[in-house]
Amino acid sequence: MRDAITRTQIPYSTYSNQQMNLRPQGQNLPRAVILTAIPVEYIAVRGHLSDLQEEIHPKGTIYERGKFIANGKVWEVVIVEIGAGNSAAAMEAERAIAHFNPHVVLFVGVAGGIKDVTLGDVVAATKIYGYESGKAKQQFEPRPDVGLSTYNLIQRAKAEAKKTDWLQRLTSPTETPKPRALVAPIAAGEKVIADTKSSTCEFLRSNYGDAVAVEMEGRGLLQAAHANQQVSALIVRGISDLIDGKNESDTAGSQEIAALHASAFAFEILAKFSVDDVSGTTTNKNVERTWNSYASYEVNSHFDEPESHNQDFSDDDIYKIIEQLKKLKPETIISSCSSLQEVDSFIIDLSNEARKRAKIGQFVEAAFLLEFAITTCNVIDNPILGLALDKELEFIKAKISRM
Repeated sequence: MRDAITRTQIPYSTYSNQQMNLRPQGQNLPRAVILTAIPVEYIAVRGHLSDLQEEIHPKGTIYERGKFIANGKVWEVVIVEIGAGNSAAAMEAERAIAHFNPHVVLFVGVAGGIKDVTLGDVVAATKIYGYESGKAKQQFEPRPDVGLSTYNLIQRAKAEAKKTDWLQRLTSPTETPKPRALVAPIAAGEKVIADTKSSTCEFLRSNYGDAVAVEMEGRGLLQAAHANQQVSALIVRGISDLIDGKNESDTAGSQEIAALHASAFAFEILAKFSVDDVSGTTTNKNVERTWNSYASYEVNSHFDEPESHNQDFSDDDIYKIIEQLKKLKPETIISSCSSLQEVDSFIIDLSNEARKRAKIGQFVEAAFLLEFAITTCNVIDNPILGLALDKELEFIKAKISRM
């Protein structure tokens, strides 16, 4: 078992990492890539993840890969800071999509408000206008360049914007006035707009009147997503300034607040989003079914002829372990593991020790250990392995009922 539970470890069963290495780390987890432009955005996103590990792309881009656990699901999330600009966003998004093959790609950060928003509000983009596309005549003639977020993420964003659940992900969910979440168009270009009387701001109002915010990377990300239609994409922005008074807002810390709000809403979307409707997931599901079938066979075989551990535990040892487990959640154990294989070994160890307890008549202790193992299976979305353990639990509960 994990060191976090007890120094007196239950040794790993014969189902070691070598034998259980049937899927690479994260192969069957839903995966998201989140791009940010500046450090304050990156830090806000990073705060929602655990078990972070650095990963370097062969071309030099440095990512961090971590876990996001919510609603009984574990997401593998890759984050990266890419700098400002649509061209950088397009290139880095394409690189990350090719390298990590995610189900979801998000850009999470801050934006300037144009209309209908206040500082700290969050906007999830239905579409991004590339407002600098056009013909430079005596008077600039816009040629609309529009990128759409994917339908399934727009729908999830609309559903979450109607609720206040996402506010609970904020460090100070009671702040007033409470920020709002909107789902609306955003404009993206290569300019930092700092004056409502500027020609660019007037241009946006005249030609893109439904855009509520302006930023510099969203159009590039959606261009990359358009070329990789197996990926669902969405832009999520917190309002850090209202164009006029931009410098004052930035100095007052509005960027940090806006970034925290945007990341809270983005992770609420991930917590509620299902990848079942994303195209391109059939292969992963087939792999998962194959692994689950193999695991079910191995676990059931192991139940028939339980392997002995290298050492036995006294009753006092087991009672101490159970008391420590009662204080923990499976999510805590999972976040402390370095791989899914380690989680699998932990589950098998629990089931092995449960059978030993049952053999000597300690059915209550055995039932607890199996229940914890089954809950852990549910968190990592392995129902077949959980079902195999559930059969053993039913037998033990029947013994308890006759006591």
